[in-house]
Amino acid sequence: MMAVKDPLRLKKAPLRKRIASHWELYLFLIPAVIWYGIFRYGPLYGMQIAFRNFNGALGIWGSKWVGLKHFRTFFESYYFWPLLRNTLALSFYHLLASFPLPILLALMLNEMRVEKYRKVVQTVAYAPHFISLVVLVGTVKIIFGTSTGLASVLVGKLGISYSNILTDPNAFRHVYVWSGIWQNVGWSAIIYLASLSAIDPQQHEAAIIDGASRLQRIWHINLPVIVPVITIMLILNSGSIMNIGFEKVLLLQNDLIMDTADVISTYVYRRGLLHAEFSFSSAVDLFNNVCNFLLLIVVNYISGRLNNNSLF
Repeated sequence: MMAVKDPLRLKKAPLRKRIASHWELYLFLIPAVIWYGIFRYGPLYGMQIAFRNFNGALGIWGSKWVGLKHFRTFFESYYFWPLLRNTLALSFYHLLASFPLPILLALMLNEMRVEKYRKVVQTVAYAPHFISLVVLVGTVKIIFGTSTGLASVLVGKLGISYSNILTDPNAFRHVYVWSGIWQNVGWSAIIYLASLSAIDPQQHEAAIIDGASRLQRIWHINLPVIVPVITIMLILNSGSIMNIGFEKVLLLQNDLIMDTADVISTYVYRRGLLHAEFSFSSAVDLFNNVCNFLLLIVVNYISGRLNNNSLF
């Protein structure tokens, strides 16, 4: 008979022996490790473009090394603070508005007892997620951006003059954030619904016998179960604060709202692809990614110290 492995002894064993004892599982990791090595870590070789005056004819290694020149140029430029302000304002607004709503939706769906009604609500909430960004932005422009759009007609019925909010710099962030919430809130609630489905129904039955109200059961049974998931999702969202959705921002942009709609990702697109300033745009994008990495580390550390839930 095969000897049963002692988990405690195995945990204290050297790494080589631990890998040897479960070599079959590590074998399954090899394709994923190769894929990440080629397609994720391999392209990091080109990161040095940010520190060179890249010339396509000379190649990466043949281009002149200029160190931090492009970073200093960006930090000292007129665009640095407006871009940083717009990116952070849009990102934090999106995070604060969109993060709690999937949790609330999941809790509400979990409390529905009529299965058919629950499925209908779930389907209606999930469906917008499968609409492409191009179609979504086109729909937003038709509704809010034309004199015959739905918003113009409804406001006109009330006897109020309608102004195109898509050309209003102060309205851009609201349009961006709330159209994104409408599109993704249902899909984002799935992971919380999956966590809530693992709750033992006997806990609720015992709470009902003890006289707990529905709100008390949600607060003391449901929420503690999904707190670890909420923490992990918050950490992941915090690690991408600077990576605001490039495609959607670009599609919503126009010359009248650039004061609030121009963010770092669209600036990189203009300087890198339209103006062919590859080294400068790489430096700006590298700065953006380093900020994301630092935010991820800080939020993960704070979360680990406060409630012992962290990614690493």
